[in-house]
Amino acid sequence: MFKNLLDWIEYRIPMMRVANMHAIQYPAPKNMNFWYIFGFLATIVLINQIVTGVWLTMNFVPSSEGAFASVEYIMRDVPYGDILRYMHSTGASAFFIVVYLHMFRGMMYGSYQKPRELLWLFGMFIYLALMAEAFMGYVLPWGQMSYWGAQVIVSLFSAIPIIGPDLVEWIQGDYVISGATLNRFFALHVIALPLVIVILVFLHIVALHEVGSNNPDGVEVKRKKGSLTEEQKTKFKMHEYYTSKYDIIDDVVPFFPHIVLKDLVAFAAFLFIFCYIMFFAPGMGGYFLEHPNFEIANPLKTPEHIFPVWYFTPFYAILKAVPDKLGGVIAMFAAIIALFLLPWIDRGKVKSWRYRCGFHRWNLLIFAAVFIFLGYLGGTPQENWKIIASRIGTIMYFGFFLLLFIYSRNENTKPVPERITK
Repeated sequence: MFKNLLDWIEYRIPMMRVANMHAIQYPAPKNMNFWYIFGFLATIVLINQIVTGVWLTMNFVPSSEGAFASVEYIMRDVPYGDILRYMHSTGASAFFIVVYLHMFRGMMYGSYQKPRELLWLFGMFIYLALMAEAFMGYVLPWGQMSYWGAQVIVSLFSAIPIIGPDLVEWIQGDYVISGATLNRFFALHVIALPLVIVILVFLHIVALHEVGSNNPDGVEVKRKKGSLTEEQKTKFKMHEYYTSKYDIIDDVVPFFPHIVLKDLVAFAAFLFIFCYIMFFAPGMGGYFLEHPNFEIANPLKTPEHIFPVWYFTPFYAILKAVPDKLGGVIAMFAAIIALFLLPWIDRGKVKSWRYRCGFHRWNLLIFAAVFIFLGYLGGTPQENWKIIASRIGTIMYFGFFLLLFIYSRNENTKPVPERITK
């Protein structure tokens, strides 16, 4: 009876065909290493954020009078409410950690190069939507840093010529940051942006499975139909979708169970770290949950230092590095746009940094170090030396893209193997 029921469903909704095509029999390069676990972990954290967010909204009051008190109620009186709140707040930081590592892996192995430009763009749109989602959620507890952080970030749009003041008023829903602002941010955080993120994740996965997964060698495992000998083709059963369109070289393994088991081991390690932070250090010394946010928002009392949560601080440092307000806003958004344009800035023919010149590897590592250093500068009180360091870091940040554009076209690279290596 159970098999008949499955056949009845499959005839009307081909769930198993889709599962085989996009999961079970999906051909994955067999040399995927540690760096390839972060896409899976990002999916797990996304599910955690959606589930815990739904439960939190059941007791949250989206108003300036009740938001802070409702968070206190969740923490103190709702059964397991403190765990749900810390799962959500820790998950927000965990989301950005795994996304940043996922992006760095893409830059290491050239996962943004042809034919994966659209895949990278979808990923960057996810990152942009995630930043908006995190900012909206950051405002909801209506603590001191929530209120004044929103005041600073929203006021940046006033630097836009002509439409700036009207745009700020439209975003706020009022002449100042108020309950109307909180209410519309709640609607965007709970309904609109999660829907956008889920759709973008779906498109990201569809784009990935159409062009195929990259690997540490940057060698394509899909070839034109008829280009391989029978000995070169895969030796395991694969879904007809792939075998009808491509010759799949035998350097791949089915996604299930080979890649799934690796991801589950990574998930176990991630879960251990996540639970340790959630139970023993949910605030992470003020980096995950800032100390001023445990005070109710007070428009008449400005915190001594105002800066955003840690995952925004690199771009905040770039903003503060430019003396002019409009120039700072332009520089901040240019820093994000440069990441979008990476597939066209990098004109190299070799994907993986394994076979690119030593200068490229150093350029990328310095870029990562500068990004982390800018994060430190943007999340600490401003001092003279930090302002100077922020300006130097900003120049080095954009210098990465400029140098990449210059040297990538005529780069001296190592020979790329025809088949993937271990």
